[in-house]
Amino acid sequence: MWLPLVGLIVGLAVGFLLDWRVPQEYSSYLSIALLAGLDTIFGGIRSFLERTFNVRIFLSGFVFNTLFAAGLAFLGSFLGIDLYLAAIVAFGVRLFNNLAVIRRIVLSRWINQQE
Repeated sequence: MWLPLVGLIVGLAVGFLLDWRVPQEYSSYLSIALLAGLDTIFGGIRSFLERTFNVRIFLSGFVFNTLFAAGLAFLGSFLGIDLYLAAIVAFGVRLFNNLAVIRRIVLSRWINQQE
């Protein structure tokens, strides 16, 4: 559970402390990769709460999803097609699904503690 949270905190700290700008032509690739990374992080939190977390699956999923999403955006721009929209929809749906499951798990545990 601590690995995704530490990565998120370190990434946010580095992002806010460094004055580094992403060139405009790479912004769509970075945004898709960021969305894929967030999906993987919330999937890791979900699997931890479900007691099925495996660090190898988490890390391989993070790397593969991020590279695949950025590669899909690159291929789409190379072909002149907006393929990044497919990645936005797919990872967006997965992200909100993971958030919904996390919310249900946390609420059910909280309610069980109250009883």
